[in-house]
Amino acid sequence: MLWGKGGVVRAEHSELGAMYLYAEGTPELLFTENETNTARLWGRSNSSPYVKDAFHNRVILGRTEAVNPSGRGTKAAAWYQMTLGAGESRSVKLRLTRQAPEEGAAPLGAGFDEAFRARQTEADGFYDLITPDNLSEDEARVMRQALAGMLWSKQYYYFDLDRWLEEHHRHPSVGAWRAAGRNAAWFHMVNDDVISMPDKWEYPWYAAWDLAFHTTALAMVDVDFAKQQLELMLKELYLHPNGQIPAYEWNFGDVNPPVHAWATLFVYSLEKERTGKGDVEFLRSSFHKLLLNFTWWVNRKDPAGRNVFEGGFLGLDNIGVFDRSSPLPTGGSLEQADGTAWMALFSQNMFEMALELAEHDVLYEDLAAKFVEHFLWISSAMDRVGDNADEMWDETDGFFYDVLRLPDGTASRVKVRSMVGLLPLCAVTVVSPQQAGGHAAFLERVRKFIQRHPEVTANIAPIGRVGMDGRRLLSVVDERKLRRILEKLLDEDEFLSPHGIRALSKFHESTPFVVRVHGEEHWVEYLPAESDSGMFGGNSNWRGPVWMPVNLLLIRALLQYYQFYGDELKVECPAGSGKLMTLFEVAREIAGRLTRIFLRGADGRRPVFGGAEKLQNDPHWRDLILFYEYFHGDNGAGLGASHQTGWTGVVARLIQLFGHLDGEELLRGPDTSPVTRDYEDAV
Repeated sequence: MLWGKGGVVRAEHSELGAMYLYAEGTPELLFTENETNTARLWGRSNSSPYVKDAFHNRVILGRTEAVNPSGRGTKAAAWYQMTLGAGESRSVKLRLTRQAPEEGAAPLGAGFDEAFRARQTEADGFYDLITPDNLSEDEARVMRQALAGMLWSKQYYYFDLDRWLEEHHRHPSVGAWRAAGRNAAWFHMVNDDVISMPDKWEYPWYAAWDLAFHTTALAMVDVDFAKQQLELMLKELYLHPNGQIPAYEWNFGDVNPPVHAWATLFVYSLEKERTGKGDVEFLRSSFHKLLLNFTWWVNRKDPAGRNVFEGGFLGLDNIGVFDRSSPLPTGGSLEQADGTAWMALFSQNMFEMALELAEHDVLYEDLAAKFVEHFLWISSAMDRVGDNADEMWDETDGFFYDVLRLPDGTASRVKVRSMVGLLPLCAVTVVSPQQAGGHAAFLERVRKFIQRHPEVTANIAPIGRVGMDGRRLLSVVDERKLRRILEKLLDEDEFLSPHGIRALSKFHESTPFVVRVHGEEHWVEYLPAESDSGMFGGNSNWRGPVWMPVNLLLIRALLQYYQFYGDELKVECPAGSGKLMTLFEVAREIAGRLTRIFLRGADGRRPVFGGAEKLQNDPHWRDLILFYEYFHGDNGAGLGASHQTGWTGVVARLIQLFGHLDGEELLRGPDTSPVTRDYEDAV
């Protein structure tokens, strides 16, 4: 409950006790209840005369009766009314504290100003220490604002599914049976935590795969919170009893890409490199719960037991010909190149975790071998021995595609050049001699497995080949396939945008992919901005724009390949330019294009702001960066939610990474994460 007067609002909570908000000067304090305006929405009487939209009605419409005149409620605001001349500015002081008014000290006096300056100095010092010295002022600004947005997007989230389903008469275990409603299978769930939100402005919610990417940026400034967020999704109150990780509120049972293991390994490795010691208990606990999730994937999303996966939505909205979460209009099933690639990467991540844990407990060697075997079965299923029409690799095009398997048993590739076919590049892991050398039993088990099943390594990167500094490569693609896919990835008339990698090839701008089913046409066309397909609603678009998270994974993959091939493997970048680059240089080039979305160019304009002249030119706005959900595939303008810092905030990691890292350092080091200089001092 809140109440107040004279510029002070008192908040009283049964567990937290009393706190006070002090507002400088004499603002008008507004109070209302956190109740829906049912009269406005549905024509029913309100339970209280003071409802959620009271502040709008008071401030905009001038309705004094909309707010509680007694100065009480569950929502409160301090309303300042000021008149400013041209070029003038005003600031107001506000402070939330447990210090009661009668305790004497002035809460907004000299002590307030001193504390505020001290906190500013501390923040400046912290960011200075984690920011590479060779960054420009503008690059440092973008990095800091991206991280600040990540920290700001934390919010308390409460959702008791058991109670919610019972109130909506949809609980499968309570009362008379009714047809199952949304999230009916998740009645075990209670969310009661502070969570990193993708979209805090409009509506607080979380998404599991968004959250995994959030942690890669959050670990730069708060590794404990990053670990806690990863652990949260694996808690018994979140993880489904069958092993599924919840997707997002409007359908917890939807299928998000399995990137949780990758993020867990990333955060663990980053902390280990900074401190010299990894959090083994965090890794062990996460590994065992991820085993449940991996088993769910194998049991639920590989129905034919062929190591090819039909994950459904997988987060890539609108990218395909059909709605992959619904029954296909053709009947049959869609074997997904992205779903299968995600599982190959998941297997690699679990292998790496098991091998790390085997340093502390030899029993994990068996699990490390198990996941190498999983990886080999899955990756070999994408391109079996021989030239087969029902496999994902297309030898003619040099690209991976989904496979449409019809009820009569026939199958054909769905030849859409999209991120779906690029994701197999991301299923790559480099193993150093130091990682595997002390585990003879593990190595012998893998050797015998390959000896028994030579077909599993026939069309992937040869495991027996030794790369730079004795490293071995686990990869879905060998060098020949890698080069062929990179020809399209680095072609500016296909995937390579001036601002990163497009989700769909520009090839489909002039050549849409069309298929006719039961007299109805289904097609995919390159659209650099908003999609004209309502397949997943109007708020998502993967038919052309640049998305930060999958770009991050592609850059990570290129760095892995570089650690194995070194400077010997060079490709044209851009394709057809005659300019040869190592894979490290290619990764840096793509990261630079992504970063330039936010930087002011030679013309003084930031691509992210597009044609918004106020944001481009106004000195009060032009340096306040917006981190949009995704970006125009041709000009880099921000699209989607302008406030969705979320996974776009990972650009901070790219700026920091390539500010510190050079190719020689990467080849010397055991992994792709450079030590963040002076991080411990900053903390």
